[in-house]
Amino acid sequence: MDGSASAAERSYRTIRDGILNGLHPAGAMLGEESLAAEIGVSRTPVRSALARLQDEGWIVIYPKRGALVQGLSERAIADLQDTRLILESAGASRVSAEIRDDLAERLRVSIVAQRDAFQDRDVRRFIELTIDFHRAFVQAAGNDVLLELNDRLADRQRFLLFCKGDHLLARCDDIIAEHETLVERLRAGDAAGFTDALRDHLADNYVPGPR
Repeated sequence: MDGSASAAERSYRTIRDGILNGLHPAGAMLGEESLAAEIGVSRTPVRSALARLQDEGWIVIYPKRGALVQGLSERAIADLQDTRLILESAGASRVSAEIRDDLAERLRVSIVAQRDAFQDRDVRRFIELTIDFHRAFVQAAGNDVLLELNDRLADRQRFLLFCKGDHLLARCDDIIAEHETLVERLRAGDAAGFTDALRDHLADNYVPGPR
């Protein structure tokens, strides 16, 4: 990778990460000059990065004004939650009895770490833990296509969770209890019960609109 390509990729990752982790929230206007100074590159790789992010739907570029960070619409959030329900339920229903207990134990360890993150009010750490927690249900099914589809949604889910950081902290005890219920249903091989619990969990953590 040559220097210009490397700078463009670094700019893309830096700006994208800032959007996903709430540093650049929905509604923020990003300027090429300030971004270039922040990243330590010229405006050219920043311009390339912004064009790429616009293609992905994260921003809208307004010539001579900057780039406006986009939130997720009500429809986009609902579609995201519906798709997660389908993928995670499908994954959990396909987990073999042979690995069910081992998976449940690994998820129990994750829940302990989630609780610690909440106690430390470390929203960023909790978000990464919960994304991995939910991914495990899909991964354990052993279906690469399901996992690929799930991973395509990870950035949108991360963005949504960062937008709802205060809501997550307010519901921390409920979220932990809901995660424990999901693990119990998985361990019992109760596919229908898992789907019902997941549907309630997703609904309880959905709050319309950006932060």
